[in-house]
Amino acid sequence: MPTYPDRRNALEPGCDRCPALVESRECISWGTGPLDASVVVVGEAPGAGTPDAERWRGGNWTGMAYTSRHSGRCIRELLATAGCGHDDCYFTNSVKCFPADGAGSNREPTTEERDNCRPYLCEEIEQVGPAVVVPTGKHATKSVLALDGRTVASFLDLVMEPMTLDVLETTVIPLVHPSYQDIWIAHLGYTEESYREELQRQLDAHCQS
Repeated sequence: MPTYPDRRNALEPGCDRCPALVESRECISWGTGPLDASVVVVGEAPGAGTPDAERWRGGNWTGMAYTSRHSGRCIRELLATAGCGHDDCYFTNSVKCFPADGAGSNREPTTEERDNCRPYLCEEIEQVGPAVVVPTGKHATKSVLALDGRTVASFLDLVMEPMTLDVLETTVIPLVHPSYQDIWIAHLGYTEESYREELQRQLDAHCQS
């Protein structure tokens, strides 16, 4: 059995807005989780994934966001230890398809690809109506704040700093992307334990307010 529930939210199953992504993807990596979750977690885009993995194959193969062996498992375990398990979180990406770099890995999505996918992200957050949105990494944070017409000057200054997303009436709490968590949380003055404790404190404060 997988370590994540199969509750994908396919908003447009045959989306073909981005020809390059249609060409590179195996399947669309839709958001997954309950539509009454208190937290929406937003990544950048699915990676290439590991098709032969028993459980953590990745969104490019499972069709569900944040189900990769490294990033998916890392962020889900972090949220769970901070008190937010599967029934509390809805996981998605700002771009739903794997952006291939031509060499088997992923590239940064283009501005046009982000723009094409942003309506899906907005619809997902509106559907769920979470108390908190947790973007993971610089690019996901940019995509979330763009919903409010805001830009990001210095991403690291925003990590763990709650902000109001006025257009969707929710709170945004950016995190370091799980792929770089081991590197950056120490630079921000956290240990692994204190980072988790601060996340739990923030979620407790804003999910119960």
